[in-house]
Amino acid sequence: MSFDGRELRSALGRFATGVCVITTVTDAGEAVGLTANSFTSVSLDPPLVLWSLQNNSDVYDVFVGPRFFAINILAREHESHSRQYAGKGQHQLDAAHYRPGKHGSPVILDALVSFECELETTHEGGDHLIIVGRVRNLHERPDGEPLLFFSGDYHKLHGATTI
Repeated sequence: MSFDGRELRSALGRFATGVCVITTVTDAGEAVGLTANSFTSVSLDPPLVLWSLQNNSDVYDVFVGPRFFAINILAREHESHSRQYAGKGQHQLDAAHYRPGKHGSPVILDALVSFECELETTHEGGDHLIIVGRVRNLHERPDGEPLLFFSGDYHKLHGATTI
């Protein structure tokens, strides 16, 4: 079977995902964020989660080194945050968007969930670095709808069905 990278990317985009902003603080004390949808749970015991960082990201060096980072799952009303922190050179966090977390990483205000993580390990994964974090603290909002990404665009959740 033969396919090109564009075809594979399009096919992978048919998997609906939530949207996160991964945050940390640089060595110089600057709060930075990066939009990602490559987040998943790994383990409940110990509490591990992971996300993937593109090797040619303009903030690669910022995210491979910090001891602590936060994974902030965005709510529907955070679409502008997602767009803002998705572009190259657009990673400095707006002070109105976050507060410092328990371990110093920025926590996005009113995110559905924020996982404050300590770096556990990294793994090379093709053109990405897989970053595994141990959840040290979490903040969960009791309501709100997720920001969803599907087939190259944002979407709204339309009612739940019972299986």
